[in-house]
This record gives sequence, structure tokens and C-alpha cells, in this order.
Amino acid sequence: MNAKDNLIAHDTPVRARESAEFWGSDAVAAILRELDIPYIALNPGASYRGLHDSIVNYLGNRAPQMLLSIHDENAVTIAHGYWKASGRMMAAALHSNVGLMHAAMSVFDAWCDRAPVLILGATGPWDAAKRRPWIDWLHTCADQAALIRDYTKWDNQPGSPAAAMEALLRAAQIAQTAPRGPVYVNLDVSLQEAKIGALPALPDVARYAPPEAVRPAPELVAAAAKLLSSAKNPVMLAGRCSRSVQAWNARVALAEKLNMRVLSNLKIACAFPTDHRLHAAPPANRLAADTRPVLADADVILSLDWLDLAGTLKQAYGAKPITAKIIQVSCDAHSHRGWSMDYQALAPVDWYLMCEPDAAVPMLLEAAQPRTASVPEIMAPKLPPQRADVVTLRGVAEALNAATAGMDVCMAHLPLGWNGAYRHFRHPLDYLGPEGGAGVGSGPGLTVGAALALKGSGRLVVGMLGDGDFLMANTAVWTATHYQIPCLMIVCNNRSFFNDELHQDRVAVERGRPPENRWIGQRIGDPDIDLAAMARAQGAVGIGPVTRPEEVGPAMAQGVEIARNGGVCVIDARVLPGYDAEA
Repeated sequence: MNAKDNLIAHDTPVRARESAEFWGSDAVAAILRELDIPYIALNPGASYRGLHDSIVNYLGNRAPQMLLSIHDENAVTIAHGYWKASGRMMAAALHSNVGLMHAAMSVFDAWCDRAPVLILGATGPWDAAKRRPWIDWLHTCADQAALIRDYTKWDNQPGSPAAAMEALLRAAQIAQTAPRGPVYVNLDVSLQEAKIGALPALPDVARYAPPEAVRPAPELVAAAAKLLSSAKNPVMLAGRCSRSVQAWNARVALAEKLNMRVLSNLKIACAFPTDHRLHAAPPANRLAADTRPVLADADVILSLDWLDLAGTLKQAYGAKPITAKIIQVSCDAHSHRGWSMDYQALAPVDWYLMCEPDAAVPMLLEAAQPRTASVPEIMAPKLPPQRADVVTLRGVAEALNAATAGMDVCMAHLPLGWNGAYRHFRHPLDYLGPEGGAGVGSGPGLTVGAALALKGSGRLVVGMLGDGDFLMANTAVWTATHYQIPCLMIVCNNRSFFNDELHQDRVAVERGRPPENRWIGQRIGDPDIDLAAMARAQGAVGIGPVTRPEEVGPAMAQGVEIARNGGVCVIDARVLPGYDAEA
């Protein structure tokens, strides 16, 4: 592979003349470079014109390099997707209060997904005497960070370049300390545009790095390992874990040493090989009826930062008492706050290891004694019937599997209703999970962010999206084409906000009213929207609409080939309304 394959297109500025004069925003830009921030996604605005100039004319638009986004939401979501694939933090910049309000949903998604995104904001001059008439007053508000404080880990509005440098060091440290999350540093335009003379001395950023992962107490590890080793029917819930191959292998080794069945979850990134003999059921958003006994019959449950542990136990046990002993490995409680209920219901726990799974699993592996007990036979997954007369989600999945056979693929996003049996995950980068906060309009940006992180890796990045998701954020396609970030987006287009059709159906039935009206205010048609044309308008290859089953295979093969050759492709697959799994 050519070393340049991992480089994106670069908007190269005219070289600025050397000068002994510096401005406040130059100090901010210098710290971003020292922190090794590779990219900053942004939608431009006058509130941070000083920082914009510093990145272009002081840094030469490198380290970080700007990624122009057509919408503020996409700026944050691209940074979110980049972290999901790389484990590396990037930045996003938002224009004053208006850009922050645009991007608030994406910030919430990053918060719920525990994704570290360094968000730079800006405000009109805090000193009212310096404000331009009208516009600076609109772009200035008291305590701007209050808009997102309930779903960020930390925020600050520094009052000087020196304070801004420290704020960025602290923000980066906090964002990347588990449990991770977005942070927000708001830069007064006066701070950015103040002439400061010589640049302040730059700190040694290594001395401000996030701490090493906390290790659990040895006595807790020993007790948990003893409980697992003596269990008759232990189950591992493989939850929020890193993309580390070493950590992935450790989880597999622990399951094999204990002969322990494993469940995984489509609401988060893959954490265990789904075709392993111990993986008890296809990953899903909820426990299927025939999967619930796997958990209900367990005597010991090892939760590796499982998302919504209490809710999952309720699905398995119903109103019955929870009889299994539960080992919880998670430090997520450090991020639990009063405003957002993303922490879910409170689960009973017998042994609590307050750390990340990656820190605890190797210690459990070393301390556990092998189990040789037999494991119940895993039932074959139930798939919806295949149809030959219409395009279905299953048909799209099977065509994608055929077109990518033997390839390394990263599924950056999957549509609601995806059946976990459609595709196996055998590597931590095979599936990155959804947005975290159930915010519609995240799929395109997550796909582009992941593709940015994996460009040049040889891994094809595919985002399978709903039509509503694509329509809300499709301008991320332009960012991908402009910066030559190859990826394939497959829009599973049922021409409806179909999840809400089902909600309206339930309400109508409960009230004795006609469910036939559920489509009103939900269907996306009359006029029909040409999604492929929207992609073509932004420089991508648009395929479709694909309306017949015999068209699906050739469309997938063409889309895969385009993306593997460095292009951006969007396929509009007109799938039959309905879900192939419980949403």
C-alpha cells in the first residue's frame, strides 16, 4: 500500500510571512498541535475567525487540519466517528451560540456514547463596549456552556491566552479519562484577536496526559474469579469495551477458560466474535424471547460495562427475583448526573469492580480456574423469511455479504431493525455501534468519521442508514468527497419514519381507533426524494433507486468497488417497510 493512501485531500494555504507578532488564537492553535489533534471539523463562523486564521496561516492547515462541514451537527459527529474507529480524540469547532444549538444533539450522542470530543466554541466579546452592533450582541450570551453542561464532562471560558492554553490541556485530560466524554472550551473573540507579542512558552503536554487505567483491587478480582470458577452456568455480558485487539483476545480467552456463554449488544460496538461457539445468540437491541433463558438460567453474570444492565435483567427475569450473583466491571457511574437519565435503571450488584473492562479482564483471566462443565447447545438463529418479489433488509444484507466476501469491513452504522444474525463480527473494528443517544441524523457523520480514521488501513467502511437518518445529515457526503475519504453508505430506504408508524399503530389499537391511519405524518413520499441524486449533487456516486431484488447484488458489487478504489458511494435501496428484529 502506498504511504500516501492514508492522506486526505489538503486545502493548502499560501505561505504566510514570518512575524514576531502573535495573537491569542495562535496560542490556542499551538496547543492543539502540541496535543497531537489531527483534525478539527467545523462549520465556519465569525466568532472564531481568529482561531480559523491561526489554523490556516500560523499552522499551515496541518495538525490539526480543517475539515469543512456543511452542518454543525456533522462536525461533532465526524469527530465522534473518528474516535469510535481509532480510539484517538479529534476536535470540532462550533460558531457561537447558534452553532452550539445546531450541534447540541450530536454533543448529547457523544456524551451517551462516552466519546471524547474536544469541542471549541466561541462567543462575541464579553466586554459589551467591544461588540459590533447587532450581530455581536446576538452571538453573545451569558454562560454559553450552560446549553450543554448537563451532557459534557467539563467546560470553561478562559479569560486570557495563558488560561486558554491551560483550559485545553485540562479539557483533553478530562475528556480522555474514563469514563470518557465530550468537553467544551468557549473562546471569547477578544481573547482570540488580542495581539500578545511573543508566543508564550509551550508546555510539555506529556505531563498533562490522562492517567493510566485504574486497576481493580486484587481482593475484589480474587473474589470475582473464585465466584466465576465455581459457577455452574456463568454468562458474560460483553458491553462497552475498547477497539484493542489485545483486549478482545483477552475476553475470548476468559470466556474459553471458564467455558462461559457470552451475549453482546447491537446498541454498542462489537466486543466478542459472534460466530464463536460460546456466543449464545445473535447480538440484538433487546433480548429475544428464546435468548432470555440464557440469562435467567445463569447463576453468575459477569457484566463488562454492559449498557442498561438493569433493563436487560428485567427482560430476562420479568417480575421474578434476580437469583444470579452479579459481577459488575464498570466505572461509568463517575459520569452519572441528575439531568440525563442515560445511566438507565439501577442494577443489583454483588461484586463491583470500579474500572474499565480492559483493566479487569486480564486480571480475572490470570486468577480464574478453568471450568470444564458442558455448555448448552446454541440454537440456530431465526431469520425472517426471504422474499423474491421485493427488496428487503435481509436481501440487502446478504448482497453486501456476498460483495465483501474475504474483505476487512467496518460497519460504522446499522439501521434500526437490523437482525444480528445477518453478519458476523470477528474483529473489534467489524462493528462500531450506533450514536449512543438515539439521535436521528448521526449515521452519515459517523460513517465519514470512521472512514477518515481508517483511510489507508485496507478496511472498507460501510454505513447502513435509514432514510430519515440520511436526509437529516446527508451533507456529510460532501465532506467525504471533498477530502477524498472513501466510504460506502447504503440507505435502507422504506420511505417512512417507520418506527413511529409502529408507535402510532399501538396507540390507535389501544384507543380503538383505525391503525390504518398510522402513515399520516410519517411517510416520506409524494413527492418522492431521489437520494442517489442528492449524493451525486455532492460529488459522490449515487446508485438507485434500487427497487427490484435482482438489482441489489449488482448495486452492492458496484458500490463496494467504488469505495475500495477511493470513491464515495451512496446506494438508495428501496426496502420493504418493516423490521427484521425487535427495535
